[in-house]
Amino acid sequence: MAMLMAGKDLGYRRVQCTGRSAYIISLPKEWVENINLKRGSEIAFNIQPDNTLLLVPRKIAEKEGKFDTSKAKEYVINIEPKETADSALRMIRALYAIGADIIRIHFKNIKDAAKFKDRTKNFVRDTFLGAEIIDEAPNEITLQIFIKHSEFGIEKAVRRMAIVALAANRDAIAALTNRSSTVAESVIQARNDVNRLGLYIVRQLKYGIEHNLYRELDLQTPKEFLLYRITVNDIENMGENALNIINNINTFQKLLDTETLFIKDPIDEEVYETLISYHTQAQQLYEDAVKAMFKQDYKDAEKLILKRETFEDLENELILLISSKKMDPNITSILRLIFDSTKRIMDYSKNMAELTLNRTVEELCATLTTNKTNTTKNSHSTV
Repeated sequence: MAMLMAGKDLGYRRVQCTGRSAYIISLPKEWVENINLKRGSEIAFNIQPDNTLLLVPRKIAEKEGKFDTSKAKEYVINIEPKETADSALRMIRALYAIGADIIRIHFKNIKDAAKFKDRTKNFVRDTFLGAEIIDEAPNEITLQIFIKHSEFGIEKAVRRMAIVALAANRDAIAALTNRSSTVAESVIQARNDVNRLGLYIVRQLKYGIEHNLYRELDLQTPKEFLLYRITVNDIENMGENALNIINNINTFQKLLDTETLFIKDPIDEEVYETLISYHTQAQQLYEDAVKAMFKQDYKDAEKLILKRETFEDLENELILLISSKKMDPNITSILRLIFDSTKRIMDYSKNMAELTLNRTVEELCATLTTNKTNTTKNSHSTV
């Protein structure tokens, strides 16, 4: 469509002064509509050698790969012999989060450089989304991040992150009666996936803030950067909950395998069924909170907050039930751990619902004000 206007004369426009030492000029309506510019769209102003200005809309420049002509952000990390691998990995992670494109890790006079390299490569594979080792020498590794914000949007990544975290918690609870290594491994992998997605989203948010790209990232206002950052933190905590449960169950199983513990009676069926029911309801509450956030539904979010409060009696009854049963203390401690983890899922659901209120309250109040004004006008016209 835009190519059809090439060479067309759109006439002259007068430069105007706003009265605040700023000059403005209107854009031709035909051109604006032709390339589908909206309010808030960004246009780059590039000075040409003859002092003329070239106006380039951001979305066209990005599509053609002309928006950012600067070189890729490249960083070099020199690992000294006295430094630990953990310290180096934290630095690599931080560089990924702030938007590094290329990271060169150089090992200076390190005897165990091969071990450092292997651990670094495993860390990159398990921690980063869209990153690959593109070059390798005896004492150096070069890492490049290929994924771009337009390829995997923030909303889509957050949705996926929440789904994986919920699945991890379901599998962790199942491991209480099905303590197989496969279930445990799936929970650990899911938690790693949650963290990979979370770090990727943080990278995207940082990039969006730095370049003022909230519209290009499908966000309605800049304040949503903070909303998604808090959301990511809560979902990561859910992943940690699942990992904590599976680790404690694994420890318990090792005590049984080594005959350090002898448990004669199985887990009390009444306690187990009640706990599973409570956990299922917590999972559903969180899933509904995620839906309300993406629907930007203020009323649904408010209902979820009220619904969270209705579970308090059930929580008290469940604690009393666990305490009243004559179970092995090790079993009791694991059940309490699962209960506490599930309670946190309830609280994270409430947190997400409150974020939805913060995100939508201005629009809701504006709508209410508009409706009230229209009602008043209609009543006056009737009179």
